[in-house]
Amino acid sequence: MALAIFDLDKTLINGDSDFLWGEFMSEIGAVDADTYQAKNQYFFDQYALGKLDINEYLEFCLEPLSQHDMPTLNAWHQRFMQDKINDILLPKAQAVVDEHRAKGDTLLVITATNSFVTAPIVERYGIENLLATNPEVKDNQFTGKVLGEPCFQQGKIIHLKQWLEQTGESIKGAYFYSDSHNDLPMLELVDHPVIVHGDDTLQKIAKQRDWPSLDWH
Repeated sequence: MALAIFDLDKTLINGDSDFLWGEFMSEIGAVDADTYQAKNQYFFDQYALGKLDINEYLEFCLEPLSQHDMPTLNAWHQRFMQDKINDILLPKAQAVVDEHRAKGDTLLVITATNSFVTAPIVERYGIENLLATNPEVKDNQFTGKVLGEPCFQQGKIIHLKQWLEQTGESIKGAYFYSDSHNDLPMLELVDHPVIVHGDDTLQKIAKQRDWPSLDWH
């Protein structure tokens, strides 16, 4: 038995949930569509280039959550799952998750995207454990701020090490599935790095290091 860790966006799903949430919020009129989508695209491109300022981005994407109450946001998220997520769930990804579960492996998703957006998606795959960027909540209302360290690049390792200490799980023999060169620190940490839908930079590294590369589309 081992730890099977999965990135979420563009790995378990055929898209980026954070970007799609921004699109959804624009479409329902919860944010100013033109301004928000232009910034959303800018940050998406910065991420792809490996130049994302995670704190600047989180300030941008968490601020709209603070403008609405939790029941409204939860109702919107149900629509978001129907409108944006259901069609990009990947049966081949589910099969790999189920394969690890059948072996008795512990399943974990680790993602930079905030836990409000990602938790229902992770639950859809039947994965019990999620490490994500945590939005701060006070009096059952999002504040627009981050609670603790963003779960991004080296921050993923910080979150993971804290989780390992809390749960007693071992990193020995662990698998990590990811698409992005931003996850290189995590891929180098585990015994079994697996590239899924890898970006160009990561594909080159995978070839150099003889890491397996998969396509779940």
